[in-house]
This record gives sequence, structure tokens and C-alpha cells, in this order.
Amino acid sequence: MRLISRSLLKIKHTSKIILAVLSICLVVRLLPYFAPIRAADIAQNQLAMQFSDRNGLPLGTLLTRDQEHTSVVPLNQVSPQFIHAILAAEDSSFYHHGALDMKAVIRASKEAIHAKRIVSGASTITMQLARMLEPVPRTLSGKMQEIWLSWRLVAGMNKDEILSAYINRLPMGGNIYGVEAAAQTYFSIPASELNLAQASLLAAIPNNPTYFNPYEHWERLKQRQKYVLNRMVLEKHISGAIADRTSTEKVVFQSSQRGIIAAPHFLFWLANQIPPTPLENKGLTPPFLRGVRGEQSVIRTTINRPLQQFVEAQVQQVISSLAANNVHDAAALVIDNRTGEVLAYVGSPDYFNEAKLGRNDGVQALRQPGSTLKPFVYELALEKGLIRPNTILADVPAHYAIPGAKLYSPTDYTESFLGPVRVRIALANSLNVPAVRVLEKVGVETFLERLHQLGFEHLNQTPEHYGLGLTLGSGEVSLWELARAYVTMARLGEATPLVSTFSNSPIQNPKSKIQNSPTIWQLITNMLSDSYARATAFGVDSVLNLPFPAAVKTGTSSNFRDTWTVGFTTDYTVATWVGNFNGEPMRQVSGVTGAAPLWNRIMLHLHENQEPAGFPPPKGLVQLPVCAISGLRPTPDCTSVVQEYFYPEDKSNYERENQFNLPSEYNEWLAKQQQSNFTSTNLRILSPHHGDLFLLYPGEEAKQKLEFKLAGNKSAPVEWWLNGENLDTNATNSLFWNLRPGKWTLEARSGEMSDKVSFKVELANIKPTRRGFSIINKM
Repeated sequence: MRLISRSLLKIKHTSKIILAVLSICLVVRLLPYFAPIRAADIAQNQLAMQFSDRNGLPLGTLLTRDQEHTSVVPLNQVSPQFIHAILAAEDSSFYHHGALDMKAVIRASKEAIHAKRIVSGASTITMQLARMLEPVPRTLSGKMQEIWLSWRLVAGMNKDEILSAYINRLPMGGNIYGVEAAAQTYFSIPASELNLAQASLLAAIPNNPTYFNPYEHWERLKQRQKYVLNRMVLEKHISGAIADRTSTEKVVFQSSQRGIIAAPHFLFWLANQIPPTPLENKGLTPPFLRGVRGEQSVIRTTINRPLQQFVEAQVQQVISSLAANNVHDAAALVIDNRTGEVLAYVGSPDYFNEAKLGRNDGVQALRQPGSTLKPFVYELALEKGLIRPNTILADVPAHYAIPGAKLYSPTDYTESFLGPVRVRIALANSLNVPAVRVLEKVGVETFLERLHQLGFEHLNQTPEHYGLGLTLGSGEVSLWELARAYVTMARLGEATPLVSTFSNSPIQNPKSKIQNSPTIWQLITNMLSDSYARATAFGVDSVLNLPFPAAVKTGTSSNFRDTWTVGFTTDYTVATWVGNFNGEPMRQVSGVTGAAPLWNRIMLHLHENQEPAGFPPPKGLVQLPVCAISGLRPTPDCTSVVQEYFYPEDKSNYERENQFNLPSEYNEWLAKQQQSNFTSTNLRILSPHHGDLFLLYPGEEAKQKLEFKLAGNKSAPVEWWLNGENLDTNATNSLFWNLRPGKWTLEARSGEMSDKVSFKVELANIKPTRRGFSIINKM
């Protein structure tokens, strides 16, 4: 029994300890909800920021680093007229009651009972502040939470502190909060200079900022102003005569551009790059913001305001011209190649048009880049020796088996193929199949690593996620990332961060680590600036062709959702995007018709006073004449001869090479050519294939025939020879032959051209189950 009693005592003692610990934990957990709230607990650490362009011209002022306009001022820097107006309108007994105004509660209750509806509210300024700090549902429980928070505010703060916190958080329409921000935005003056007419209008807005929007509902706002003035008369702040005179006084609101002169997207983006903590929280300021609060110093950016305003105007004009094609949005970026400085940054046609998603920043938004990444896969393949400047690539149908997905068959938007093409032609004309073939040689993982080195930080999925479509734009990148990569190309592989300010601590991007192969970058630049090389797809006189040397690449994402043009001279890089923020496809707008005209206008403007220097030729390479179509050493029947770059060590092969036999990957393409446009020193036998074995079934000898077929329609006479015997026929590119057992060598001759294949025909041991012949083996 004693043992049981002791055990029970221990259990009882342990239970008390556990209960005490739980009680302490509960008190600690609930303590913050009982503790008084002091002014320091809800202090607003906002810094107004003023910006200028590179030459000191003002760009605008941001009252916070996000897209909300707030500015904090002490109570003694607010016009007494506004303080009287807001107290009269919202809580005339503010200095004479606690968290709740019991007289107002009783009055509101009586009015509601008498009218059988809510006639007036009883929320005090303290309760409104509580609602601003912690919005709650308009339910009974929500109202109790609001009252409780109000009591905590009263317990920790005096009346002036509560009023100061309140007027610095007042919703003043749109994204404007606080009396100082409203005074600066609407009247371009500090809150301390507000006159009675201005103060009474501002005090009218917080009751319902949307309903009393000064830009959209002026008459409503004027009616509310009269109410505010009448309340001020009742509180004996002003006379009735002054109220009447003030209500008719003309007050001019500034433009709705919220104090921003140019580059709004850039300013908000830049403000968000400035670290707010821990410097500001400790009362310190970053070097580029020192003096902003007290001395009103200005952040000097790299923007060129006249250029910025020109680009903004061109964006609006281009979008206007494409409206019929369901095009609504565009963005542009201009970079100085030498320094990496951002000269112009336009994120949308109109930042202030919220109905058209104007705040969206097309420079930073992630979109599919189309073909704009192709130059980098070709550069990497050349750098690794996987292709050479004179390599012939196959622009013919290709099919790739992708696990868990449909067969991938890349095509161009024209759904046509050019056959054998030089690297220059493939890149300049933005051919999809050759680009995919080159990526297959390079490897998706290797290419993705290079893109990361170039600064494409948002391509953060696995190589398997992107697949071979990566070179055609299956990932998502920003215009900023594209521009930065093309600046690296313009600088011949030497990466540089993009610079936004002239401060001691500029906003930069991490330097990329790229193997410096200037000759390869020079070669890629040479290809992208070759207007004749891209003539097949774009024509010689397209908007991509400028009166001075410029390398350029276009891109169009799937379903015409995005169009891009990115290019550079020796001086500047210009990147443009045209599309729709809401994702709607444009109507038949490609890179050359969408973003390219905008790129063209900006480039011409940049160089209107001085043309840029030409691009240096690829160092260490030699130029040799080639046939424009085949890419081989010209022969007498070559109709067009151009110059192409070769590695010096490839010169001997060039001199020995006098024919080009198309491998089997061209068979499907050749079979579809109605008129062969490829000049070769040989004919091409499409059927039969070299090494085929055919079965001849007993009793079917007269019915089984094999077609001998050449590529294209040959107008010149063709002789067919089988095992050295001339088949006497008038056929040209096709004839049928009755199968006979044996080993056969078929040759086609036309002038000096010829082709030869070998095949077998054997007797089958069984009768066929279907008509025709069978191929049982293909070498």
C-alpha cells in the first residue's frame, strides 16, 4: 500500500509540474496578444528615393521600393488644416475618448434601431488603425479582434503617436498611402504646405478611395469635400463663409503618372535591387542612398532620358500599328557594349494603364525565347570542334523518340526543308532541324551549363525537362537575360555585368565564366550580320538589314505568343520583345514583323549621328570560294559562288573535294523533291537502297516488280545499267523491272553524273500471304 501511495504521490507531483509547464507555455504564447503595442513596434521604415538619368535629368521619385507609394512624416510636418479636416471627418472626439467612443457607439445603435439599418458607424481612428495593421473580416469575431487590438494600441501609445501612425497609412487612392505621398503625388508639395482646399479634398478620399477617385469621380469627391468642410464648421475649425468659399476654390490635381517622368518599370526594378535590411533597420543607409531622407540626394542611374523617352514612344507606335494583329504589349532594352550600362529600359507600352496590365515588366518577365538561343549552341559546337565553319548540315525531316512523349519531329514554321546547308545558312535563316542536330551533338546538359554561364539563371529545370527543344526555346528566359548574353557575344565572349547606377555600389549581376574563344564569337557575329546568308528566310532588304554592320537574331515562340529581336553593333546591344502579357497568341506575327521593326527604329536612332565601326573578321581563318548551295569548291555548273571561312587546316581537304555524296539521312527529303534544287556531281538512286535483299515467291515472278527511281525529275536523258547491261528504255528518272534471282549492281548515268547501288534477289521457300515482294534485310 505504501508503494502504491508513493507512486500516486509521484504521479500527482509530476502532473502538477506538467500543468505548470503547459501554463507557462500558454502564457508565453498568448503574451504578445496582451502586451501593449508601442510606436516603435509599428514604425514604418520607408525611404523616398529620387532618381536622375546619367546627365542629371530627373526621372522621378519613388516613395517606397515597391509599387505602393508611401512616405512617412512626423505629425509636426503635416498641415494643421489636414489634421483638423481628417479629425472632423473621421473622429472628432479622438482626443477625448479611449479605444472606443462609447457616445458614438450609443448614438449609432439608436440610429440603427430607429432606421432599421446602419446609418452611421462608430469606428474610431484607433480602430481604423487597428484594421490597417491587421485586416479582419467584418464579422462579430472580426470586430472583437479589432477592438482588442485597439485597446493594445491605446495601452502602448499616446494620442499623437496613434494619429501619426494613422495619417501615414491612410489609403489615398490607387496605390497611394499616407498624407505625404498624396500631397507629393497629387499636388507636388509636401504635406506641410497643404492649404484648406487641398487638405479637405485629401481628407475626403480615405472614406472610400475607389468611389472618390479624383481622376475618375471628381463630382463625388467634391460632394464629400463639402461634407468634410461642414464637419469642420461644426467643430469650429472654420467659419461657414470660409467653407463655402473653399468648396468653390479651383484645385488642380497633377497627372496620374504619380511623379514619374520616365522609365517607371526601371525605377521600381532598381528600387527592389537595393537591400532594405539590415542597414535601414539599424538607421544606416546604403552608400547610394545616403542623404535621401534628410538631404534629398538623388540616385544617378545609367539611363539616358532622351533615349528612354524615344524608345517609350516607339514602343507605343509599334504596338498601335500591330493592334489589328491582336498585339498589345512590348518591351525594349538598350545596353552600351563597352560598359554594360543600361541606357533605356521599357517594360510595357504604358505603365500607368492598369486595365491593360501596364505594370507588368516585359524586361524581367519570363517567356519562351523562340530561336534567340540558337547562336549559342552553334558557338559551343564550333568551340568544341563538333562542327566546323564549312560543315554541311542536313535540313531534312528528322524524328526523335522521347520517352513518355510523342515522336519529336522539329520543323520550321514554313514546314519546308532546304536539304544540305552550310552552318552559316542554317543559323542566319534560323532553320530548326539543323539547330536540333547540332544540339544533339553538343548534348542538352552541356548546352544548359553554357546557358547558365551566360547568365540564364531562370533555366533551372533538368536537361531532360527541356530536351532537344531547348535550342528552339522550350525554356523560359527574360529579355534582360537575353540582352546580357548578346552583350557577351558583342564583346567576343568577354562577359560583363549590366550596370544600372553610377553609385559606389552599383547594382550588378554576377560575372559569367565563359571560355574566351574570340575567333568563334567573331565567326558567329559574321554569320548573324550576313544579310545575304539570311535572304532565304527574310529577304535581303528586310527590317533586319541596316545601312551599317549589325548582327541580329529573331525568335518566335509557339503559337505566335512571343516575338523577339536581339542584335548589336560594335557600340550597342538592343533587345526587343512584342507579344501579349495575358498569353493570347498574336495573329500571324513573327519575329521579323513583330519585334524587328521596333529593333530597327531604335538601332537607326542610336546611330543617326555616327555609324558604328565594322565587325572585325574572324581571326586566323581563311576565306575560300564555295558554291552557294552545296558549300563545295565551285564547279562549272555552279550558278552562284560565295566566300566562306575555313580553318587553315581544312584547306587541303577543300582542294581535294570535288563531289558530295548525300548520306542516307537525305533520302526522305530527296524523295519529296519535285524539282531538285541541289546541284551535285552525282545522280542519286533512291530505290532500291544499297544492300537490299528481296524475296521472289514461286508462281509470282510475273507480278513482282521493283521500281528503279532517281531523286527529282531529270529532264536530261538517263541510262540504266544492270550488271553491266544497258537496259534499253526511254525512261528517265524511273522504271520498273521484273525481279530475277541473283546479285545485281544497278547504275544510273546522265552525262558525267552517275550513281550505283547493289542488291540481291532470292527465291522464297513459301508462298506469299500478300501480294508484292518483301525486303527481309536492309544493310
